[in-house]
Amino acid sequence: MSHDTQVGRVPWNKGRLIGPKPLLKPKHVWEIRIRLQLAGATRDLAMFDLAIDSKLRGCDLVRLKIGDVALNGTVRSRATVVQQKTGHPVQFEITEQTRESVGRYGSG
Repeated sequence: MSHDTQVGRVPWNKGRLIGPKPLLKPKHVWEIRIRLQLAGATRDLAMFDLAIDSKLRGCDLVRLKIGDVALNGTVRSRATVVQQKTGHPVQFEITEQTRESVGRYGSG
């Protein structure tokens, strides 16, 4: 008898959305950005923008340091990060909007 078929046992993922999650639509991205800006959440906005640009896993995103994306106080237009899970380098472009939000966070 498997664990899932035992009487009274409910699978941990019953009723939950499993597998790939739906992508954020541009409208949702803009709504999140606006809310973060209005809240004055400089760090959260910079992290959100970097997440959108880089498509890094959360564990790699939170390990980023300003020095990974900026040099001498100037945010780069491209960055390369070695992924923790795979050990492979990932290069990504940093958009102007993200450079501005990271620059504000790094200087404040």
